[in-house]
Amino acid sequence: MSGYHATMEEFYNFISSHYILPFYFLVWIAAMARYRTYFDTPLKFFPIYLMYTFLTELLGYFIKFYDEFQVVSDNQYDWYNVIVYNIYSVITFSFFYYIYWQVVKQKKYKDWIKIGAVVSLSSYIISLFFQDPFYSNLYYADLVASMILLWNIYLYFKEIKTESSPYPLKHNLMFWTSLGLVIFHLIFPFLHIIGYEAPEIWIEYRLRRVLKILILFMYGGFLIGVLIHRRKAFR
Repeated sequence: MSGYHATMEEFYNFISSHYILPFYFLVWIAAMARYRTYFDTPLKFFPIYLMYTFLTELLGYFIKFYDEFQVVSDNQYDWYNVIVYNIYSVITFSFFYYIYWQVVKQKKYKDWIKIGAVVSLSSYIISLFFQDPFYSNLYYADLVASMILLWNIYLYFKEIKTESSPYPLKHNLMFWTSLGLVIFHLIFPFLHIIGYEAPEIWIEYRLRRVLKILILFMYGGFLIGVLIHRRKAFR
């Protein structure tokens, strides 16, 4: 019986410290449950992205706390899992650039989004000459990529503002997806820069908690969107 209690206590501690993981999974379940309402839209691969996020966080946890998943050769840094998140950043930004490239209608907007994607990818490549992706987040490249994503979202909102629709904006899945992304990416890259360039501020003001709150807001937006959106309101 003591073994059972020890297991349950370990599970409770895991959930308490990594509550975002089950939240990711919850959003994925909701997205899958309502998949038939957006399977033929540019967000048709959204559930795959959500599961990829969940698995990335899970892998990051195992690398940090289990030696069997070590990805760097230096034992002093065997808990470093940043390479997983660097790869995740490139894939995530590429995914959403593609989404907004599909969603906007004006050719000049599509061209700007393509140029932004090239600039973003180039920033990651350039960062490799100055930062080791196994030991450091490519936070300056993340900043560039986030600003470009925000620009894409601005183009999207600018375009739909000029259109008339019989459906309320709150029923548009892209609206909630965009809102979640804006809340997160307005602040996230600056937190990362502070974490690396001014770690004393990161620790003193507990900015990791702020980052987690931003994640909850972003995925909360995703969750609201998949729950209340209407198929015909997608734009």
